[in-house]
Amino acid sequence: MKTLVTGATGFLGSAIVRELISDGRDVKILVRSDSDLKNIEGLDVEPVVGDLRDLSSLEKALEECDVLYHVAAHYSFWDRDKRSIYDINVGGTEKILNAALKKNLDKVVYTSTVGCIGILPDGIPGNEETPLDPICLCNDYKLSKFQAERLACEFNSKIPVVIVNPAAPIGPRDIKPTPTGGIVLDFLQRKMPAYLDTGLNLIHVQDCARGHILAEKKGKPGERYILGNQNMSLQEILLTLEKITGLKAPTIRIPYWVAYASGWVSEFISDFITHRPPAAPLGAVKMAKYKMFFDPSKAINELGLPQTSPETALKEAVEWFQENGYLDKKS
Repeated sequence: MKTLVTGATGFLGSAIVRELISDGRDVKILVRSDSDLKNIEGLDVEPVVGDLRDLSSLEKALEECDVLYHVAAHYSFWDRDKRSIYDINVGGTEKILNAALKKNLDKVVYTSTVGCIGILPDGIPGNEETPLDPICLCNDYKLSKFQAERLACEFNSKIPVVIVNPAAPIGPRDIKPTPTGGIVLDFLQRKMPAYLDTGLNLIHVQDCARGHILAEKKGKPGERYILGNQNMSLQEILLTLEKITGLKAPTIRIPYWVAYASGWVSEFISDFITHRPPAAPLGAVKMAKYKMFFDPSKAINELGLPQTSPETALKEAVEWFQENGYLDKKS
């Protein structure tokens, strides 16, 4: 039997594919007709052309499969067509889970996000049981993923679904890059003169990928697992990058209201003038108001989630951006 991975050409998805192949699994991947295949070049996979908005293509992709890793998502804090975020993240999740139900799969691993987990006001890291304050659903990406995770929970009564909530993966092959990889790239390109008092939980992308496979093997259907490692303030991340690269980290901390105003202006210009992605998406700024600190001990203790140091992950991300010409690209 085979395993289908959606989102396999992306940063996290391609890492999951690599881990599955290393385990000797027979892997199919769902790709769009216009997908960039750079991240999976040379890998022994069976590509199937399809789209999360096309149920028949999903049913075709799942033929002969017994396991599904649904990793694909519209991961963006801004889009001219906001409806597409929901069509892919919510509608696409419902369609592929219906297809998985029809094919009677043995297991589904659904990739959610720590953005669906609550943040405690006193700075204590949240865990899988921390309730989410609706005020934290501050952008279309987070709201769509929250709605999609609820769908995955509902489907668990019909088909075994394990939910994983990745923190902030970091490492090589962040081809787009993701917002987290964008921090590293902005630092390398000297586009970060100041920083906000915010924070993230970092995890090496390979550890995050292995966590998905461990969730398939050891995870309990209907439960969710935070795939994370170390909580770090943005200042700590930048100082670690300074140590790795020799480049000076910014020393100016800007007030949140300044970042919020900048995000509002930036998004207004994108919405009504340039129609290009904003330099500072307002949704990302709103998220940065809170330190995204989480406790991954459940996944560590129950699944055996590996814990490679964030410094190693950041170093590998830096090297990959350098070796793949990202520092030469004009923004």
